[in-house]
Amino acid sequence: MNPLILQEEVQNYLNVHLDDDVNRILLGKSPFAGISPRELAQQLESRKKCEKKLPTWFARKGIYYPPKISIEQTSSELTARYKSTLALGDRLIDLTGGLGVDSYYFSKRLKDVVHCELNSELSTIASHNASVLNQTNIEFLNTNGLEYLSKSDVNFDTIFVDPSRRVESKKVFLLQDTEPNVVSNLPLLLGKAKRVIIKTSPLFDIHSGLQELSSVKEIHVVSVKNDCKELLWVIDAGFEGEPNIVCAALTESNSLFYTFEPAQEKSLRIERFYNPLSFLYEPDVAILKAGAFKSIATCFHLGKLNRNTHLYTSERIVENFVGRVFKIRSVNTLKTFKASGIRKANVITRNFPLQVEEIKKKYKIQDGGDLYLIFCTGAENQLLAIEAERVNS
Repeated sequence: MNPLILQEEVQNYLNVHLDDDVNRILLGKSPFAGISPRELAQQLESRKKCEKKLPTWFARKGIYYPPKISIEQTSSELTARYKSTLALGDRLIDLTGGLGVDSYYFSKRLKDVVHCELNSELSTIASHNASVLNQTNIEFLNTNGLEYLSKSDVNFDTIFVDPSRRVESKKVFLLQDTEPNVVSNLPLLLGKAKRVIIKTSPLFDIHSGLQELSSVKEIHVVSVKNDCKELLWVIDAGFEGEPNIVCAALTESNSLFYTFEPAQEKSLRIERFYNPLSFLYEPDVAILKAGAFKSIATCFHLGKLNRNTHLYTSERIVENFVGRVFKIRSVNTLKTFKASGIRKANVITRNFPLQVEEIKKKYKIQDGGDLYLIFCTGAENQLLAIEAERVNS
């Protein structure tokens, strides 16, 4: 961390040149002694990445930005705020603190937070930024969180850990292969806290995680604007039984939630399938990742189009559905569908032999507009082309 970057004239320069070409800054000459063009370019590039992901950081004067990879790896404010609601008690330790976004939001709800980070520069940056944001109840430790925890005689109410899915530059796919190894260290973690929260990639397999972990009370599948961002495993000491799966579809203005039990989903049978009625429902990606293909239909009293087509329909509109809702204009089989009059539409495919790009090329359709073309397999295994318009935001 170069403290010269925090000088007022440098900060003013960064504000003025925020939208400049970073490569031009990088290849140019720095106007400031003691600050390289690379450092200026890094500040500009990383700050720009924070504009939507970390608006609180972006808006505050005096924030110091780490390399862009740290911005890419950190939680967004929206997801950090959500996971803070899962913490128990007054004291929390974040074993893999990083830039400190999660710790910041945990500290908004809990009395004391300990932020552990092995990278000394990142630890210093996180501490500085917390000070700028006037968050004073976070203790920053430049240390291995797991080692600190094992040597400390202090207990916590909640432990949070975001284990790295890259070990020695290779991606790993089992929790026992991540760093730190939360599977082998789970007894230690549960001996030190009432609750452990583990964050994993949205690509991680839920069934595999349940085989590796014990005492899982809840699994939260978190999406932002229909983009799955993370899985959160809530583990409580002494918990026995099947976990609930919570699908959290987050937006700044209108977040929606759906909770189900895996056993309930497994036991359901849908024997009747429906041709499209007046309204069509496309579940949020969190629902699809969680595998709530049958229970979502039962919960909202919807007809499913096909066993393998995860689209649903009803004659009357259903409120608060976790996903997109469309008013159907027309339904055609693929054989009778003619797109000659349609030049612009949003194309969606579900359980369909052609990909979106293939359909757009075949029918010469450009992206955009208010019209949606939904290509799918129907109740009688017929290929359908549904014209619709969105009715929820």
